[in-house]
Amino acid sequence: MRATCRIDEAAKAANGHNEIGHSAERKFQTAAASPVHDLALEKHYSVCELSQLWGLSEKTIRRIFADEPGVVKLGHEESRFKRGYMTLRIPESVVQRVHRRMRQVG
Repeated sequence: MRATCRIDEAAKAANGHNEIGHSAERKFQTAAASPVHDLALEKHYSVCELSQLWGLSEKTIRRIFADEPGVVKLGHEESRFKRGYMTLRIPESVVQRVHRRMRQVG
C-alpha cells in the first residue's frame, strides 16, 4: 500500500510558502545585496507537494522533473537484487522554469 502525502496548510502558511513564487519574492529582495544566487537556500518542493499544487499525479511530476537540471536526487539506482528508490527535491526556480517552458509550448 502506498502512503499519500498530506500538506498541512497552516504549516505552509506559517512558513510563507502557500503558493509557488511567494518565497521567491523574499529571495529576490535579498539577491540584490548578494550577487550569487544560492539554490540551497530557496524552497524545495517534494513530488507530493507539486502533484497537489499542479493537480497532476506523482508519476507525472516525477516524469516531468526526472532529468531536469537543478533537481536534487536522493537515493540509489536499481541493482540486480534490489529495487531502486529515488527521492526528488525540486527547487522553486526549477519549478518556475519548467512552468514557463510548458506554458510556452501550449
